[in-house]
Amino acid sequence: MIVTTTPNVEGRRVTQYLGVVSGEAIIGANIVRDFMAGITDIIGGRAAAYERSLREAKDTAMRELIEAAEAMGANAILSVDLDYETIGQGSMLMVSASGTAVTLE
Repeated sequence: MIVTTTPNVEGRRVTQYLGVVSGEAIIGANIVRDFMAGITDIIGGRAAAYERSLREAKDTAMRELIEAAEAMGANAILSVDLDYETIGQGSMLMVSASGTAVTLE
């Protein structure tokens, strides 16, 4: 599966547009991670626990995006967009991925 943020793939022609696909992941931020991130914010540095959570959420959203495209018979996803949000007064992290499922020749 070709997955790209661009609207086309150089040297390949789109033969069929199958539709918009998406994948989402929501991860609850736990109190220990929040506490450790707060300490990191005070003393400086990177909040590794949050970075890991965001990476996991992104990977999950991308996996769901690809599964949705495969179910439609696509061999590529174009114009992929990733969005990151906090929801529930910052107690949850959400990553959504969307794009256009297509077949390329």
